[in-house]
Amino acid sequence: MTTAASRPTGARGQHDTSHGVRQVIRFYERVDSGDALAMSQLFAPGAVYTRPGYEPFIGPAGLLRFYTELRTIREGGHVLDRIVEQGDDVAVFGEFHGVLHSGAPVDLRFADYFGLGSDGRFVRRDTYFFAPLV
Repeated sequence: MTTAASRPTGARGQHDTSHGVRQVIRFYERVDSGDALAMSQLFAPGAVYTRPGYEPFIGPAGLLRFYTELRTIREGGHVLDRIVEQGDDVAVFGEFHGVLHSGAPVDLRFADYFGLGSDGRFVRRDTYFFAPLV
């Protein structure tokens, strides 16, 4: 995974190393490494994850189910172009490059919103994809 916060040269976006930004970077590192259990532990019990095409996933168990049973992606990596933080809200803009379970390549742009709770865990995540739908 490449992040704007960790690129040594030519980085875009902010270079903030606040808790929220570090937590978001941890999230993508764990997803990209395939450590779904550790990733799910970054979320609070009542956290809500919304993603186009799916009903909301609730809490660590819901996220774990998505990443271990339902996700159409076999493997890949995120490139984080920009991370923007305001208070307990963190927005991420980036690209994903990987392979679907079918073997087909997948390359897309995405945006994610993360809301952090008072204990530092995520209470909300919303994913958006740049796709020609309307």
